[in-house]
Amino acid sequence: MRTAVIVIPTYNEAQNIQKLIEDIFEIKSQIPKWELKVLVVDSNSPDNTSSIIKNVQKQNKNVYLLQTKKEGLGKAYVAGFKYSLKNLDPYVLFEMDADLSHDPAKIPNFLNKIENGADFVIGTRYSKGGSIPKDWAYHRKLFSVLGNIVIRLGFARLNISDWTSGYRAIKSWVVKQSVDKVDKFSGYVFQVATLDEAIKNNAKVAEIPINFTDRIEGVSKINSFQFIIQTLTYVFTHSSFIKYAIVGATSAVIDFGLSFIFIELWKFKIWIATLMSVESSIIYNFLMNNFWSFSYKKIDSKIKHANLKGFLKFNFLQSFLLLAHVTGLTILTNIYGQRWWYIYKILLLSIIIPLSYFLYNKFIWKNKKAEISN
Repeated sequence: MRTAVIVIPTYNEAQNIQKLIEDIFEIKSQIPKWELKVLVVDSNSPDNTSSIIKNVQKQNKNVYLLQTKKEGLGKAYVAGFKYSLKNLDPYVLFEMDADLSHDPAKIPNFLNKIENGADFVIGTRYSKGGSIPKDWAYHRKLFSVLGNIVIRLGFARLNISDWTSGYRAIKSWVVKQSVDKVDKFSGYVFQVATLDEAIKNNAKVAEIPINFTDRIEGVSKINSFQFIIQTLTYVFTHSSFIKYAIVGATSAVIDFGLSFIFIELWKFKIWIATLMSVESSIIYNFLMNNFWSFSYKKIDSKIKHANLKGFLKFNFLQSFLLLAHVTGLTILTNIYGQRWWYIYKILLLSIIIPLSYFLYNKFIWKNKKAEISN
């Protein structure tokens, strides 16, 4: 029998926590192959949340309490994950809010996805069948929806609809790989960082629709402004796609600058100038992407001649793009004249840069497989 540990951070949730735990164990009969354990991580709540948990423990041996300092949601989850991995032997770890906004009746749906091969299951509010409260304030809806769109675009992962959902099921091997890396992130950016690290470790991500409901009792701890700033900061400092775009933009500047020198000042032929400027930008691209954009999966320099082989392979894959670039620019200048060559380059680069990003990920900087143990 496999164990699923549901980690629930709390701060002043005395009005909700007992009902939530009761609701969780009511679904036990639907998942006979699983043992359920609940770990409440209480951040020294002054409203006697911990006292309620201790009373529940007298009736249920599968309820655990971990008391910590008040350091935010991320720190509470990290503490709960580490405690669970050390003491509770989980196959799967759940994230769940304590305020009854996440329906425990969905637990079997999460576990079904896990049983069918998923490593990380997200309860999404933004796919068919999912929802957010209709009575949410306009600004909260805007922050939530637009925030997820920005994250999806920033990480170039449009297939994942809800990056900030707090209702998740994660296999323990995924948590083991990431828990020390996400320890430094506080607040709700922890959710984004945890999913980002899972993807980098090749975890198979799945989603199930959930209907998110607003709390009835207690006070929300969400700081919308802080959430936005922290999340955007994380995306713009950790997204390989955004880093790639920056490298691509600076590479285009190098390409244009050299093209201008070769064509306008030194009067080289178009095809020679393009060949030289594009190859220079390719070298720059390889070095910057290997050591910055894709640094988490950069070519292993410990392997003999790995960087040289990677560079040669990179150039081989880029050869047809270079040919397309040269051919395209030559054809356009022959038809429409040399005067607007830089416009033609913009049009060609708008196609070549996204295509080269796909090739980089597909053939050069593949995701490294994590060591899996459960």
